[in-house]
Amino acid sequence: MNKNNYALIMAGGVGSRFWPVSRTEFPKQFIDFFGVGKTLIQSTYDRFLQICPPENIFIVTNDIYVDLIKEQIPSIGNNQILAEPIMRNTAPCIAYGSMKIAELNPDAVIVVAPSDHTIADQQGFIKAIEQSMAAAADNNCLITLGIKPNRPDTGYGYIQYNQELLPTDQEIHKVKTFTEKPNLELAQSFVQSGDFLWNAGIFIWSAKSINKSFEKHLPDMHEIFNQGKNFYNSQNEVQFIANAYLQCTNISIDFGIMEKAENVYVLPSDFGWSDLGTWASIYEMAEKDYVGNAVIPSEQVMMFDSSNCMVNVPSEKLVILQSLHNYIVVESNNTLLICPRSEEQNVKHIVADVKAKFGNKFI
Repeated sequence: MNKNNYALIMAGGVGSRFWPVSRTEFPKQFIDFFGVGKTLIQSTYDRFLQICPPENIFIVTNDIYVDLIKEQIPSIGNNQILAEPIMRNTAPCIAYGSMKIAELNPDAVIVVAPSDHTIADQQGFIKAIEQSMAAAADNNCLITLGIKPNRPDTGYGYIQYNQELLPTDQEIHKVKTFTEKPNLELAQSFVQSGDFLWNAGIFIWSAKSINKSFEKHLPDMHEIFNQGKNFYNSQNEVQFIANAYLQCTNISIDFGIMEKAENVYVLPSDFGWSDLGTWASIYEMAEKDYVGNAVIPSEQVMMFDSSNCMVNVPSEKLVILQSLHNYIVVESNNTLLICPRSEEQNVKHIVADVKAKFGNKFI
């Protein structure tokens, strides 16, 4: 295993689209949605154990989740958990992690990935990551993984690539454009064209390349975190980061760097990826009965003349559904949500309304 391989797992989100199961105090990355005995972050961590030495895996998260990470991944060291004092999107956390890792190993090659995605083809994923890390080690480039689309999905960003290839790898293409979540007509044209991929939000680069990119495209942020060189991996790191984050703008790595840089490449990939962004994605991946019902857990749920429903309820509760079709039924934390599957994008707005009426009691 290459000792220069590092992973930075992003685990700071609150997963509001999975409310009421996912809540601020216990968000979706710490939940076992499929009853497989591992939470999403545990599965992600285990995948990277096959790519990086365990001491080279870092997790960046909100400081309120540090104890949850220690509980779910007890083998991880304190220095490997990067606690963010406030949420500031993906660019600051990647700047923090990249500079901290660079101080440990200037020759580091880093894969950055969310903690809450699922991968069906583990070996295919590992092959794509290792191929990209080898390319990033030999080139001044920023690589992202693009997923070959099988439908015109409006919930994903899209990456357009051209035929220019990375000199050392004839499968990694130069990126032409990034497009945020398009409307259906545009998504259909993207899929038909054959040169668009879903943006998986998984990035691979050398520590040197990404830090140069921050210096060029987000110079203020680079300067903020560059001042911490003497504090990273020391007892003074926490205090430095507390002050640094107060100075950071809220900006994503996509908008701040990837859409601006000229050395961005993509590896077209197909390894059964899902970002688990909504209940629909859980429904799509879950086992279903002969009329399309996905019930997790299923021991005490009885369905009568009901079809194509996504049901997630406490295992100790008896639930009976009669003549219900194409609905989401979710209960957790003393909260019951019943919502048409076609309206699930409104869950985030529902959460906002609940918070406005009841405060944080149910959030």
